Amino acid sequence: MEQQRIILSHDNLQQSLTDAITECNHDRLFVLTDKTTARYCLPVIANYPCMEGAIHIAIGSTEHHKTLKSLSHVWSKLQEGGATRHSLIINLGGGMVTDLGGFAASTFKRGIQYINIPTTLLSMVDASVGGKTGINFGGLKNEIGVFNNAHSVILDTIFLCTLDHENLLSGYAEMLKHALISNKQMWANHITFSPITSSPLSLSSMVADSVAVKQRIVAKDPTEQGIRKALNLGHTAGHAFESLALERSLQLSNSRFSPILHGYAVAYGLIVELYLSAMKVAFPTDYLHQTVASIKEHFGRMTITCDDYPRLLELMHHDKKNEGNTINFTLLGNIGDIRINQTATEDEIKEALDFYCEC
Repeated sequence: MEQQRIILSHDNLQQSLTDAITECNHDRLFVLTDKTTARYCLPVIANYPCMEGAIHIAIGSTEHHKTLKSLSHVWSKLQEGGATRHSLIINLGGGMVTDLGGFAASTFKRGIQYINIPTTLLSMVDASVGGKTGINFGGLKNEIGVFNNAHSVILDTIFLCTLDHENLLSGYAEMLKHALISNKQMWANHITFSPITSSPLSLSSMVADSVAVKQRIVAKDPTEQGIRKALNLGHTAGHAFESLALERSLQLSNSRFSPILHGYAVAYGLIVELYLSAMKVAFPTDYLHQTVASIKEHFGRMTITCDDYPRLLELMHHDKKNEGNTINFTLLGNIGDIRINQTATEDEIKEALDFYCEC
């Protein structure tokens, strides 16, 4: 898989984008946004000379639209716009846009080049980096997709000023995960860090550090055969929380339930999986409780009861990391001590869910 370039563009977005587009020899240029980034982010780059003639494609906002229907819409617009195998698409948006846009680019005419410009903290530190593309299918998160790197990923914190507190925190959850799998100093820095009150310069520096953690791991294992599974810490349980919340919102409209942001789901998943780590591979309980306290302070909790456990377990059984009938986790023996391919019984998982509910 071709190596992607990560461009840290601080107050130099126009030149960074111009250079990235120039490096991609192309006949037609497209830019994909959702309706929110079309309003708040596209105007930032729309008048750059390098964007002259770009054909705009828009899809609906939120995870509800990370679907085969939206993917088909993008393919149709590429086709209508005369896209060829030598065309280029820029994905401007959060993780939903970069995931779906990357998958559309990877499959249209068997693959065209694409550039990611993430506009949320979550997509900067996670979704846009590493070559994972895809859509949700059958009620399951990222069920269909391919590994295919963007030609370039341009990171510029100018877009973070468009985010609300919840979306900033959603990205912070992935940064905390990167700190947990990295080292104690990075973890300590993140436990006392708040993306809400931080300065743009300090946030930009921490984004760079977080992306560097992911880059190092992805470079060793591009297609997730081994150590890249470290990046799944918090995600086996987290994706189950996320899918359950999405199900509730679709089935129980006008109720008190609503979808949760991906980072919130990962934060809740970290509580479950750090408890499993303490139970199964002796993760220190003081680090467990400090991390849980930080998560509680920032993210609150998603309401579940023991009645939800069977569905959560069912969703975990559908996780892509599983082999056979076992549920596979990434756990930690300590901060930075990564233990991939760990399993847990349903009773152990229920105990971890009890801990989540009680804390």
